[in-house]
Amino acid sequence: MLEIVFFYIAATVALIATVMAMTRANAIHALIYLIVSLLAVAVIFFLIGAPFAAALEIVIYAGAIMVLFVFVIMMLNLGEKGDKQERQWLKPGIWAGPAVLSVILLVELLVVISDVNGPVSISAVSAKEVGLSLFGPYVLAVEISAMLLLAGLVGSFHLGRRYLERDHIEKGSSQ
Repeated sequence: MLEIVFFYIAATVALIATVMAMTRANAIHALIYLIVSLLAVAVIFFLIGAPFAAALEIVIYAGAIMVLFVFVIMMLNLGEKGDKQERQWLKPGIWAGPAVLSVILLVELLVVISDVNGPVSISAVSAKEVGLSLFGPYVLAVEISAMLLLAGLVGSFHLGRRYLERDHIEKGSSQ
């Protein structure tokens, strides 16, 4: 019964964080809420007895998104304008929403982990079994996902490059 309550709490945190990610005008604020949403989904995976999927959710999605975001920042190279914007982002009020949602997830996860009779996988699944399953009946879905991620990466590079070229032309004409 307690797992059901925790499931609904994690699902509510995921929904709130996802809505906040979609409604933020600032890309960094949206990214922070998206990461909280992904962490909530990882908690849900853990609650339903899939700790391996929860770990993959954190490592692949939350970790990879952060790395890609750093690459986008590096591609744009905003200079002094970016430094001024970063100082505004460091205000404590901006971090209150994601911090509250993350603390809710942390408390929930600590309670579930401390419960000896909590959700546990019935049988251990090896990495080989996961690989065989992914590249067996689900190989088409894996390949389509890879192509979508590649298209997103190429698109972000193209948009960032166009921004840099326009900025370079504007600086050249003002001198």
